[in-house]
Amino acid sequence: GGRASDIFYEKFKELIGGADQPIVVIPTASTSNKIEQKRLDRYKMSFSDRGFTNVTVMHTRNPEEANTTAFVAPLKKAKGVWFSGGRQWRHADSYLHTKTHDAIKDLLNRGGVVSGSSAGATIQGSYLARGDTKSNTIMMGDHEEGLGLMTNVAIDQHLLARNRQFDVFEILDHRPELLGIGLDEDTGIIVKKDRFTVIGSSLVAIYDGTRWSAERQEIYQLPRGSREFYFLKDGDEYDLTKRRVVDK
Repeated sequence: GGRASDIFYEKFKELIGGADQPIVVIPTASTSNKIEQKRLDRYKMSFSDRGFTNVTVMHTRNPEEANTTAFVAPLKKAKGVWFSGGRQWRHADSYLHTKTHDAIKDLLNRGGVVSGSSAGATIQGSYLARGDTKSNTIMMGDHEEGLGLMTNVAIDQHLLARNRQFDVFEILDHRPELLGIGLDEDTGIIVKKDRFTVIGSSLVAIYDGTRWSAERQEIYQLPRGSREFYFLKDGDEYDLTKRRVVDK
């Protein structure tokens, strides 16, 4: 979220197999109550300007429409999906438990790529951090379920840029079984099966109930209620099953 260099678009392009592969852009999280056609056209142009040649913009605020065969048709042939930023609960309101949701999971299962910025990152977790319709400062709000493309995970964003690094504990105090992942701006993770790799210019915070340091290579279990976390940088890898950094 926020300022993001083109490395993410280039990596997305690489992972889907090239600029000519079909992608779907979903801008539904936009904070506007209604997204005009000219704005949808601008979303498409932003990807065309970066070299993507086969771009479809999918948008609805009606879950009944998102649950139709006609609406999900572009996803059936897509190699990649990109969720926009905004308010993540708008993605949830429109697509959770619809045919669109199923088609996105099918895309992953056949080797496709799902990416997203800001709200588009958070919606991919199973727990929807900052999912309240009143304010994005409420960590556990009136929407708590994400798309679950990553299970047992809560994802926050704009972490250091907005001084949010302690906010995830508001969730983990009530849901200690979750893994917390905090993404700073211009930084992300590439998830493949049960591992992810950090990419970008800043840091990713990990809230897994342990203390880890690259200097010591030892992992210490922390007592419940601890307010400790640690950072990973570009190139670092993490095992989501073992919940530990991958030794290099």
